[in-house]
Amino acid sequence: MNALGIICFEGSNAYISGLGDYRPTPAIAFMGRYRVIDFILSNMTNSRIDNVHVYCKEKPRNLIEHLGDGKHYNINSKRGKLRVLYGEKSFATPVYNTDIANYVLNMQYIEEDQNPYVIIAPSYFVYSIDFNEMLKHHLDNKADITMLYTSCSNAKEDCLGCDTLVLDKNHRVNGIDTNRGSYKGRNISMECMVMTKKLFIELVKKASDVSSLYWLKDIIRDSLDELNVVGYAYRGFVACLNNLSEYYKISMELRDPEVSHQLFRPNWPIYTQTNDSCPTMFTETARVTDSMVANGCLVKGTVNGSILSRNVTICEGAVIKDSIILPGAYIGENAKLDHAVVDKYAIVHHVKKLVGTDEAPVYVRRRDRI
Repeated sequence: MNALGIICFEGSNAYISGLGDYRPTPAIAFMGRYRVIDFILSNMTNSRIDNVHVYCKEKPRNLIEHLGDGKHYNINSKRGKLRVLYGEKSFATPVYNTDIANYVLNMQYIEEDQNPYVIIAPSYFVYSIDFNEMLKHHLDNKADITMLYTSCSNAKEDCLGCDTLVLDKNHRVNGIDTNRGSYKGRNISMECMVMTKKLFIELVKKASDVSSLYWLKDIIRDSLDELNVVGYAYRGFVACLNNLSEYYKISMELRDPEVSHQLFRPNWPIYTQTNDSCPTMFTETARVTDSMVANGCLVKGTVNGSILSRNVTICEGAVIKDSIILPGAYIGENAKLDHAVVDKYAIVHHVKKLVGTDEAPVYVRRRDRI
């Protein structure tokens, strides 16, 4: 595919509290064995995009370690390359750390790429798509920019703070607004777009000249009267991981095979960094139902409706219900967790009961001991 893939970072509307304190959103563990970025990056590589730029807003170490050289994402190093890019220049305040500022700082890598098109998308929207179909739609409609969107029927609760698209009957974008939960049905922008690399560079330079605080979506909003911007509807499963409650809710929904099969499609693999640890051991006292369990775990207690990541230990007498346990966590004897998110390497053994709700799951900090 003759397009450069750009995985941009999220704006202020997307922040998974607690988990986001220790790593960027793309590097957050998801569904036991994946990271959030694995889904959009797999979409690109499955679509035969060989050159991918990944932009990181802050704390790049975890993301760099996970992505490596890109070989486990099926990127052919002979004709392609995966770059992790971030602003090496320090910003006076976080508000200046925009996608435009980072594109300007790394413009040489964009200009050097030989592909005539760019496909830009953030990682916090999780879905499966063949970008070749989106590019074909873009060319067939002779559009300047094609923006991916999903029709949300519960916008009063879902995708809050995300952009919405105002479309005419020909699916041309006439306006870009913000979902403030005022309407039930909205066309939610997935912040994924296709355009020529030439136009992309022009918009980046124009935005930089207009304001140091501009994002790419701001300059596109300003240019709607000048450009032919069209919407491309996505009809499949979409998850918007823009806060802790949504992260928890989507994770719980994906336990259902009928839901997960919409994301994990046949012949469309989701790549990730493999971990050749030993199989999970279930002892005679273990009771596990309706759960997803990764490899390397030791389970002696009761697990119901939960997600256990790699190398988690559940001691005898412990009861884990409707919870997410991230890699390396240790749940001690007789501990009771209900609607909890336990971060990596945390130890829960003195506190005997932690109970949250669907809207406000209990969060246990990384490497904490409670």
